[in-house]
Amino acid sequence: MKNKKIILIITIIAVILGIVIYQFFIKEKELKFTLEKVSKGTIVREVSETGIVRISEEVNLSFQNPARIEKMYVEVGDIVKAGQELAKLDTSQLLIQLNEAQAALEVARAKKIDTQVSLENARQNLEDVEADADEDLENAYEDAVNTLNDAYFKIYKTYNVVYGIQKDYFTSANEKEMKVVEERYKIKSALEKTKNYTDNLENNPQYEDIDLSLSNVKKLLKKTRDSLEVVRDVTGTEAYRNLVSDSDKTSLDTQKSNINAAYTDIVNSQQVISTIKVENEANINTAKAEVAALEAQLQENGEISGLHQAQINQAKAQVSLFRNQIQESTLKSPNKGQITKVNKKEGETVQLTESVISLLPTGPFQIKVDIYEEDIVDVKIGNLVDIILAAFPEQVFKGRVVSINPAEELIEGVVYYEITIDFEETKEGIKPGMTADIVIETDKKENVLVISEDVLVKINGKKIVKIFNNGTIEEREIEIGLEGDNDLIEVISGLEEGEKVVIE
Repeated sequence: MKNKKIILIITIIAVILGIVIYQFFIKEKELKFTLEKVSKGTIVREVSETGIVRISEEVNLSFQNPARIEKMYVEVGDIVKAGQELAKLDTSQLLIQLNEAQAALEVARAKKIDTQVSLENARQNLEDVEADADEDLENAYEDAVNTLNDAYFKIYKTYNVVYGIQKDYFTSANEKEMKVVEERYKIKSALEKTKNYTDNLENNPQYEDIDLSLSNVKKLLKKTRDSLEVVRDVTGTEAYRNLVSDSDKTSLDTQKSNINAAYTDIVNSQQVISTIKVENEANINTAKAEVAALEAQLQENGEISGLHQAQINQAKAQVSLFRNQIQESTLKSPNKGQITKVNKKEGETVQLTESVISLLPTGPFQIKVDIYEEDIVDVKIGNLVDIILAAFPEQVFKGRVVSINPAEELIEGVVYYEITIDFEETKEGIKPGMTADIVIETDKKENVLVISEDVLVKINGKKIVKIFNNGTIEEREIEIGLEGDNDLIEVISGLEEGEKVVIE
């Protein structure tokens, strides 16, 4: 029976111990936040609007930039496909400008790297200046302590000389001899006070204590000198002129010179400390200003970019501009259709938005849509479009942007631009005047690192995410690219596929 009780107790203890181990060591603690794994995906930017179905009209095609036509690929009557090249501008000058812009970009990046090196040097210089400043000031205060000790020693010698002369020559109670005794006691008091100051500075003296000691010992030296002068004057009076030996008088004169020298040393120490403090502050401020100036030049975040980032951004914009102009130098058919007009020949110069080729779309219908001014900048000829007609709500038709009217329209005080969309597929029953909800795909990136917008936090221009790694959370700055309308954001750098980020 006793053995059964022991077994039962052991069993209960084992169960309790197992529960404790499971709860504290094995069971994962419940996370109070959601984790998202960084993965690859597709990001899409879209513009949505509502338009009206119209009967297809002839589309006038033009270049976005003025230049000489180098090549004309089609003639009137040709049947063309969507995306087919129709004409090409001379891009030789644009290629030169692109190369110059790319070179300017590399120069701007090189200047930034040079400035980064200069910044590191400036930061190191600041550390060196601060270290030298501390060392110089420490040495100055060490010298000041030595000066104070020397002052004490000189007051001590002065007291001994005065005490010896007073004991040898001034022992009666007349007025002059009592005056010498009085001045001896004043010197003794100065000696004792100076001793207190020097003793207090022996163990870990603070700079403020040394400054105070310098000021006070300077006063005590002046009092000692005044008392010494009184004693010396008494020895030169008629009653004592021949009594006090010349050597003793000389000794008093010597002590006066020593006290004056100690006083001067104290003043010099104070001036040296003051000068070093002023110079240190100036040197440190200069070094800090250099660091701040270089940091400002390298600033990348926030509403205002630094000099070098601004130059890089400007150079990037120029490169992008010329690349786009080169890309836009080839006129492509926005959709299937037939060439109805060719208004220019090879070698002729075309002006901005001047009609070069006219195209009659194959399809019987188009959609006219007014796009808000802030959205029109993202819309390009050739953009794919999803079309939903109210009459066919279950079917999504495909279309493509074929023209953008450069002239604005003012609708209820708001600026819009009319675009034309061709159907790439139609259906029996579509009629003019039908309402069409359209979604224009203005940008798309596939197979890129993505995170959801809920993960990202923007702080002072910086893009921050929180990483969950080995049970801890750390903040990390990242660089982002395209921000999609599908709540996804492209990650250019700062994260790796598979890392876990926190959604709070």
